[in-house]
Amino acid sequence: MRAILLSGALGVIGSLLGTRLAIGWFARHGFGQPIRQDGPTTHHVKRGTPTMGGLVILVSAVAAYLAATILTGNRPSASAWLLMILFLGCGVVGFLDDFIKVYTQDNRGLSSRKKMAGQTLVALLFGVLATQYFANDHGVRPASQYLSGTHDWGIKLPLVVVLLLIWFIVTATSNGANLTDGADGLLAGSSALIFGAYTIVNIWQNNQLCDSSRPTVVESQCYQVRDPLDLAVFAAAITAACVGFLWWNAKPARIIMGDVGSLAIGGALAGLAIMSRTELLMAVIAGLFVLETLSVLLQMISFKLTKRLTGTGRRIFRIAPVHHHFEHAGWDEVTVVIRFWIIAGICVATGLGIFYASWLT
Repeated sequence: MRAILLSGALGVIGSLLGTRLAIGWFARHGFGQPIRQDGPTTHHVKRGTPTMGGLVILVSAVAAYLAATILTGNRPSASAWLLMILFLGCGVVGFLDDFIKVYTQDNRGLSSRKKMAGQTLVALLFGVLATQYFANDHGVRPASQYLSGTHDWGIKLPLVVVLLLIWFIVTATSNGANLTDGADGLLAGSSALIFGAYTIVNIWQNNQLCDSSRPTVVESQCYQVRDPLDLAVFAAAITAACVGFLWWNAKPARIIMGDVGSLAIGGALAGLAIMSRTELLMAVIAGLFVLETLSVLLQMISFKLTKRLTGTGRRIFRIAPVHHHFEHAGWDEVTVVIRFWIIAGICVATGLGIFYASWLT
C-alpha cells in the first residue's frame, strides 16, 4: 500500500511540474496543434496551442511507478514490464502521428493503415509475451487463454484466437481513448476516474488472491492474477499523472494531450483489463470510450447505408464523435466535458458495483 500512495504522490507532482515545463518548451519550438476544419468552430481558437502534452503523462507515470517500486524495496514485476510495453508502445505510435501533424501542420497525421500497423505490432508482441511466458511459482501467467468478466470462464481458447482478441482489445481501447480526446480536459478527467477504478480492482484482487496465506480468502471467490498489487501501483501512477495534467488541460487548455497521450492511455487500459482478467468488465468501467466509439461507427454505417439505398448519405449526429455533436447543438464545451465526466463516473461506479457483486455471489 505504501508503494501505491508514493506512486500516486510522485505521479501528480511530476505531471504538474512537468506539464508546466512542457508548455513553455513546446511553445518556443512551435509544436502547435492543427485543428480539424469540420470540427466545432469554437475550437478554431485552439490552433497553435502546444500539443503532445501526453508525453508528460507517459514520463511521469513510468518514473513514478519505478521510483515508488524501488524506494519501497521491490522490483518491477513481469506484469508491470508488459504493461509498460503497451503504454509506451502505443505512445510511440501516437507520437509519430502527432509529430507528422505538427511538422506538416495537417490534422491527418499518420495514415489509418500505418497507425493500425503500429498498434498491431505492439498488441501482438504484448500478447505473445503475456500468454506464453513469465509464469509465476503457481503457473499463473500475466494473461490467460480464457475470456474473462471478473474471472476466467468457458473453455481454454486456441492461442491464435487469444491473440486476435488481444489485438482487438488493444486497438479498440486505444482508438476509443483517442476518439474521446477532443474537448479540453475530457480524456484526462475521465481517464483519472477509470484508472482510479482499476487501482481499486487490483488492490481488491491482491487481497483475495488465490494461493494466498490470508485466512479470509475463499477459494471459490479468489482471483488468479499474476501481479495485482504491482498493477495497482502502476494504475495509481497513471491516475495521478492524468490528474496533474488536467490542471493545465482544463478549459482553456494551456496544452493539448495529443495522440501520444490518448493512444498510450488506451493501451494501458487494455493491458490492465487483460492482465486483471476483466476484459468484459472493462467495457462497462470505460463505458464512455465505448459510447464515443459507437457514435463514430453508427455515423459511418448510417451514412454509407443511406447513400447506397437512397443516393444521399444521412448522418445520425451532426458530427462524430458524439461529444462534438452536442457542441454543434450549442452546448458550451465546459458543459459537455462536465456532463461526460458524469457519464464516465456512472460507468465506473456501475463497473465497480458489478465487480463487487460478482465477488459476493
